[in-house]
Amino acid sequence: MNRTTAQEGAAGIATAVARSVQYQGRKASRQGSEQRRQDILDAVMRIVVRDGVRAVRHRAVAAEASVPLSATTYYFKDIDDLLTDAFSQYVERSAAYMAKLWENTEVILRGMVARADGSPDARACLADEIAVMTMEYLRRQLTTRREHLIAEHAFLQEALLNPRLAKLVSAHQRILLQGTCQLLQVVGSSQPQQDAQVLTGIICRMEYQGLLDGPQPQADEDMLSILTRYMHLVLGAAQRNGD
Repeated sequence: MNRTTAQEGAAGIATAVARSVQYQGRKASRQGSEQRRQDILDAVMRIVVRDGVRAVRHRAVAAEASVPLSATTYYFKDIDDLLTDAFSQYVERSAAYMAKLWENTEVILRGMVARADGSPDARACLADEIAVMTMEYLRRQLTTRREHLIAEHAFLQEALLNPRLAKLVSAHQRILLQGTCQLLQVVGSSQPQQDAQVLTGIICRMEYQGLLDGPQPQADEDMLSILTRYMHLVLGAAQRNGD
């Protein structure tokens, strides 16, 4: 197993989603114009994180981006275009981030599987290790990518009322779902598609709860306990310590 193979697996799924993103606003014709357009979209995301989607208005965005009001209306004819392109950018960046994560993770998982002998004890150990990896991923999300998660959940809510955002949310969810499905297939899940549905649901719920509650002393332990139990069920491994 090498990185090229991994890129064709779970990482390739994220890359394909990134390439499928289409922006709605007016395209920039010069490099300086593109930077201004980028500044506007970044400003939208900061407002969403700080004040929520409903606070996104042309005047507020212009002030946040330190650009003339006419610049926001030049590139984006209405608030819908502003929101759609801001989330399009989020999906594109998230896909690039996840492609690298999937690439590295798939290499690690294939190595772990290759070293295991297929015995019940080996599968139990594999389940434990995957649970720890997933918990560490969640912890990184909640500490180093907290603002990204807040923006994501804000757009998830807004997508219930906005069909254009709903399409982007579906594309974004495919990254996590299909990538997780691929990785579960690598480690030997007999029903990777169904197991990925459940695992991504668990991850999203834990992310939301972590955002809602903030840092909690028992959070890592609680997440690890749930993830360990689930991975043992997925891999058909006998739970240790009589559980």
